[in-house]
Amino acid sequence: MKYLWTEDTGAGLHFWHLVNRLFFDSEFIVESKESNQGILDAAYQLEVGAGDTYYIAFDHVVDNQDIRNKYRLLKSVADQSNGQIVILDMICFEYLILAFDKLISWTGTGKRDKIKIRENILFAVENHRINLVEIRDEKTLKYLSGFKRFSTERVMKSLAGELTENEKWSIRGNLMGECWYQDCCVSDYKNHLRCGKPEITSGDKKMKSLIGSEAVQHILKTMLF
Repeated sequence: MKYLWTEDTGAGLHFWHLVNRLFFDSEFIVESKESNQGILDAAYQLEVGAGDTYYIAFDHVVDNQDIRNKYRLLKSVADQSNGQIVILDMICFEYLILAFDKLISWTGTGKRDKIKIRENILFAVENHRINLVEIRDEKTLKYLSGFKRFSTERVMKSLAGELTENEKWSIRGNLMGECWYQDCCVSDYKNHLRCGKPEITSGDKKMKSLIGSEAVQHILKTMLF
């Protein structure tokens, strides 16, 4: 059997269920371990059966000491699993949304300041963190300085949340917003649409477009073998 573990419980978990159905034809058993500690605890207790493979969607940002420590512990477990535990190379679910090239045009967000900040942050992402040295824009630096406990993951969650507030694109709920995975149009304001009117109207095709993006495919290529 093939398993996919995630630490996400809401929209992130829903995303992985959609990936499993639309890209992998429901080949995986998708499970939430509810936190990075939950994943680590489950990995320690795991007795891997013959032929089983566990793929771990573990949020990995290197500017958070707690996450770095847990990642090292998880990697030590994976390194002793003879390839049956595979840690996916990802930052976090929200990064996948932020990096999606159709995010701004589809959501129709009018937050020009946040759109520019998104561009600057994506440019500065390297080695699982935002490299502040690469950011020259004063407004972006001011935005980042507003986080009391700065980390790449916190920034991604906040910015992705703000840029998906239009219509039903939100990624802050128990599920991804309906605009991501349902056929257009699900708006409550059809006469005064506030979204960007995606050129794709099929829910499955919209999700497949997100799944086919560079950031998501970078992760999924590990799961294709």
